Amino acid sequence: MSELEFKALGKTVREPSRMLETFPKPEGVQMVVMESDEVTSLCPVTGQPDWETVTIEYAPDQSCIESKSLKLYLWSFRQEGVFCEALAAQIAKDIGKACRPHWVEVVVTQKPRGGVKLVAKARFEASDF
Repeated sequence: MSELEFKALGKTVREPSRMLETFPKPEGVQMVVMESDEVTSLCPVTGQPDWETVTIEYAPDQSCIESKSLKLYLWSFRQEGVFCEALAAQIAKDIGKACRPHWVEVVVTQKPRGGVKLVAKARFEASDF
């Protein structure tokens, strides 16, 4: 495999980015699961902070998502007003566009506020990208 050139990996990056970088899928990899419990966003109505755990599961076709670019991507939601359900759908769509998997499923679990825990799931098939 030739040397890959990443914009974030191996470099100092001090700001969020919506760019998801990829690399060729290693032979034999059937499924990838990535999870972060350090995701924050804002309620689009009140502006109050929301804390989420995001779990991304996908069946790669030709490429995989590079994890540092995912971290920077998730960071980009910190100052964005977005409902939990819309966040799950946006992440799933963006993962799908970036690496064109056979399918992708994103689960966003919002930490309880007012005693209510919210879990939103978005799933897209390859034909949806």
